[in-house]
Amino acid sequence: MSRSVVGAPMGIGRLRTAWKAAHESVPGVSVWTRRLAYAVPLVVLPSGIWRLPAVFDSGLSVGERLYVPMLSVVSELLAFTTIGLVARWGEVFPGWLPGLRGRRVPVGLAVVPAAVGATVLTVLFSLLTPITTIMGKTIRGDELPSDAPGQATGIASVWFYSCYTPLVLWGPLLTVLTVAYWRRRRGGGVSAAAR
Repeated sequence: MSRSVVGAPMGIGRLRTAWKAAHESVPGVSVWTRRLAYAVPLVVLPSGIWRLPAVFDSGLSVGERLYVPMLSVVSELLAFTTIGLVARWGEVFPGWLPGLRGRRVPVGLAVVPAAVGATVLTVLFSLLTPITTIMGKTIRGDELPSDAPGQATGIASVWFYSCYTPLVLWGPLLTVLTVAYWRRRRGGGVSAAAR
């Protein structure tokens, strides 16, 4: 009996194999570096989950109802790209990219956006947000409104801070992973396993 009759279609097995091959760590990536890369999407996930109930807030316009889940999805997708700093697809373009498939990813194409992202995320979430929260100000310097999530008390405050505090790690983790990627790739070579 063919596999498609017994269980999942045969294409699923190929997709699973391709996914696993693309996301395997390349030689030279330590276990800890790989764990840090896979931790980044998990660090970002709680804030996305926290935002989703806002979609059902009766005071939001249609645009705001679309913006809130899209912000969560885009944040998670950006966090997921961090895995490219340790995986095969961060060194060699995947086969589904016409004209680029199998070609080496230029180091700068990964390092420059990652470094810019790490800088912005570190300044925003690791420096400005904690400082302004402690001072009771917005990033622009205005007083925090009384209905700001950080002004909540009780369980609402615990829920908010437990979901948003992990974002403090996003920039520093991305910084560590960017430096590790740059050091590994600066020799100019791509490992045989990544080809």
